[in-house]
Amino acid sequence: MGTDIFKSIKIYKGMHLDLEEVLPQLDDLGYTHSDAVNHQGDYCVRGGIIDIFIIGFDDPVRIELQYTKVLSIRTFDLIDSNFLAEHSMVILLPIKGISPKKLRAHFFEYTDEVPINNFIDIEPGDLIVHIEYGIGKYLGIEKLKVGKKYTDHIVLEYADSDRLLIPIDEMHLIQKYIGFEGRPPKLYKLGSRLWKKVKENAKESVQSLAKELLEFQAKRESMKGLSFSKDTDWQGTLEKNFPYEETPDQTRCAQEVKRDMEAPRPMDRLLCGDVGYGKTEVALRTAFKAVMDNKQVAILVPTTILAEQHFTTFTKRLEEFPVNVQMLSRFKPRKAQKQILEGLKAGFVDIVIGTHRLVSADVKFKDLGLVIIDEEQRFGVKHKERLKKVRLLVDVLTMTATPIPRTLYVSLMGAKDMSILNTPPPDRLPIQTKVCRFSNELIKQVISKEIKRGGQVFFVHNRVKGIDAIANKLRMLTPGAKIDVGHGQMHSAELERVMIDFIDGKTDILVCTNIVESGIDIPNANTILINRADMFGLADLYQLRGRVGRFKKKAFAYFLVPKGLMLEGVTKKRLRAVAKFTALGSGFKIAMEDLQLRGAGNILGAQQHGFIASVGFDLYCRLLRQAINLLKSS
Repeated sequence: MGTDIFKSIKIYKGMHLDLEEVLPQLDDLGYTHSDAVNHQGDYCVRGGIIDIFIIGFDDPVRIELQYTKVLSIRTFDLIDSNFLAEHSMVILLPIKGISPKKLRAHFFEYTDEVPINNFIDIEPGDLIVHIEYGIGKYLGIEKLKVGKKYTDHIVLEYADSDRLLIPIDEMHLIQKYIGFEGRPPKLYKLGSRLWKKVKENAKESVQSLAKELLEFQAKRESMKGLSFSKDTDWQGTLEKNFPYEETPDQTRCAQEVKRDMEAPRPMDRLLCGDVGYGKTEVALRTAFKAVMDNKQVAILVPTTILAEQHFTTFTKRLEEFPVNVQMLSRFKPRKAQKQILEGLKAGFVDIVIGTHRLVSADVKFKDLGLVIIDEEQRFGVKHKERLKKVRLLVDVLTMTATPIPRTLYVSLMGAKDMSILNTPPPDRLPIQTKVCRFSNELIKQVISKEIKRGGQVFFVHNRVKGIDAIANKLRMLTPGAKIDVGHGQMHSAELERVMIDFIDGKTDILVCTNIVESGIDIPNANTILINRADMFGLADLYQLRGRVGRFKKKAFAYFLVPKGLMLEGVTKKRLRAVAKFTALGSGFKIAMEDLQLRGAGNILGAQQHGFIASVGFDLYCRLLRQAINLLKSS
């Protein structure tokens, strides 16, 4: 008999949990009783503490009981047992006989469970959406006597201070409201017909979008794309020469991408992997496979620095093979650019790595077969429109560490193929993160400690004006340290020299703007200080923090804010979020938190703008998924 995918255990703060009752249920769901939780699917009990490594979670969860009452639910670090994040509830789905969040596919098809998951926790005071009653405010959980016994109920507040009590078994009917920053919606009046009308209008609006998404997908699938050949012997040699220990996720993702390439329809796959989880290696194997079929590859990256780093990586890994790799960016003189363009047109250049320069009108390929886009969210609307046209003709692999919410949701809804790198490289440690007031003493202490252990330091100051003054201040604070400055307004040759010196370890401290945000991989740089962290977006802070902790050493990130500055509103939440999500593999959570803080905005198109605000992004996406499934089955 197959496992019942709809069976689950819901545990939330404040509820009463009978251990004698819940432990057999954990066994039924397929969890294994162990002395310690070392692997997903383990659980252990010590007195009033239950540790569970929930399938699909990045870290185990500790549930602390006082007699039978759940006092706290917290994820913790397996290495040092430090607590990482507090949760208001967890949902455990069955794992017996189901491969992994196959389980993930089931989880996202099971509509009732989707809204409340480990991406977003609902806290008292948050706005929520009840499917039947509309937007209200979550107040907490209260006990209510039903018949002869007390049961837990979710308490929601609506207009005119009306309260709605929902049995805990019906919590699948609510979800967190995500709309637009600075524009909180009005609470609905209980019993009003307005909510029903608003929901019906939103349902109608998603029909056109669902049709558009599926038509685009059908158009691609109906087109005769290139079916790439099976892996060559050289492909096997390249993959065996990978200098690091390969993670199971890297192997699986590379296989999924290559399988897409061998299919007759053009590939359009999203590869999600946290910073340093091995996306570049998957891209390299994909590109090599295309070249083995005499096709050209274009790799589009957001910054010249990242283009330079990818070029170095690809050149080194492919040096024993007859593959011509070139880089096209403003680092290159005009004469060199002209030669590369001629090489692309004639077919002499196999792989070209470049910035948005690659989507210019004068770039012509002899036989382009694959486009790889790194960090798509960093490109402008105009460039994305050009990329849309390319997508219909060639195989496309899009890579991201913090997926933009539209891409994320469309992927989860099955309108786009997605591969996820969830496993950190062996020996990778979480980055210790602190939000601190700017202090000369702190900066001196932090930098000295890193240099003393033989490491290097990033100091990010995101304004060219004043960056030299900051560098001089650091020279005074850390006499003897070798300090250099790098920013986008420098002459390309000088900036290249600065970056190469830092990569080669000739510089102790690099004072720079956020040009280092994407992809810079320097294993010896394991401390980063970010000045005026209050001025950065959440995804930017997350990416910058990802510049350290790329190897086995413990890494540190300090988000500096001015003395006396009152942290309020979105800024405070943003800094709290990035300090909270220190666990390895938090990219998805950051993407969802970023959506929460920025609002859903225009991510699903201008015509859908008002409908997202009226029902909340989560419900809107559920309606969209239902419309897609309906159209698929008709």
